[in-house]
Amino acid sequence: MTDSVTFKLGLVIPTLNEAGNIPVLISRIHQALADVPIDYEILVVDDDSQDGTADAARRQAERDSRVRVFVRKGERGLAGAVIHGWKHTDADLLGVIDADLQHPPEVLPSLIQPILDGADIAVASRYVNGNGVSEWNKARLLISRVGTMATTMLQRKEVRVKDPLAGFFIVRRASIDGIDLQPQGFKILLEILVKGRIKKAVEVPYHFGNRYSGKSKASVKIALQYFSLLGKLSRHAFFGPGQQ
Repeated sequence: MTDSVTFKLGLVIPTLNEAGNIPVLISRIHQALADVPIDYEILVVDDDSQDGTADAARRQAERDSRVRVFVRKGERGLAGAVIHGWKHTDADLLGVIDADLQHPPEVLPSLIQPILDGADIAVASRYVNGNGVSEWNKARLLISRVGTMATTMLQRKEVRVKDPLAGFFIVRRASIDGIDLQPQGFKILLEILVKGRIKKAVEVPYHFGNRYSGKSKASVKIALQYFSLLGKLSRHAFFGPGQQ
């Protein structure tokens, strides 16, 4: 196994009105990583929430210097927040986890281990075992499945994953350094799989939880951004870089 002492994880939590989730989430992240022998920092990137999310995060930062807080003014979007956080860390492992606790932090050690063993990216997958979304209704499951199927032709066969729209993953910085990732939308993993220097991808099963507090950010605008991303990635996949 690779010497894990040399690694550092920069874990981004993109937020918009998630004040009720921040204390519980950060506490669980610290607990999950307590016995993992790597350095880490938690980067809360807030899109100027009006519910006190940034203040809740700053209180956590006062207790632990590994928590850092950034507030973006006049900008919105998960992908942009993730990119912003990654640009403000010197970590060589880059991760993202949702703030709503639907992504259980206890899965983090299982994502880190494949990277230490040589994988370029480790994805927390709702579909690798087929039962990670058992509490979803049929309509939501159908929409998710159709959205996933639309990515099949874009993914390279050697690194194809079952959950390319996941929002919980860790990737080596070296696999994406210098790649222009678009800040719009919510599906940054798909863009990394298509554009990144990914030779080995590992999926780790988990059960998608219920939102702890706050409201979902899903909207028609987000769906339109996803289809726009598909168009851009299709041109990249079929015609090469620069065709966007």
